[in-house]
Amino acid sequence: MTQLYVKFASRIRGMIEDQRGAATVEYAIVMVAAAGLAGILILILKSDTVRTLLENIITNALSTGSSSD
Repeated sequence: MTQLYVKFASRIRGMIEDQRGAATVEYAIVMVAAAGLAGILILILKSDTVRTLLENIITNALSTGSSSD
């Protein structure tokens, strides 16, 4: 029974310490998160309120720079 436990513990330890594929999984998680964030950003930017706000900011910035006193 003790040998079985030692063998099992050794195998579990080896699986925990094995890092093969970890970078791929991390990359996939980052890509999914980026795609989700991009989708949310697109939804926000398509709203009329945000579009108007951005247009006002850009218009004010351009009109401030072009005024001559």
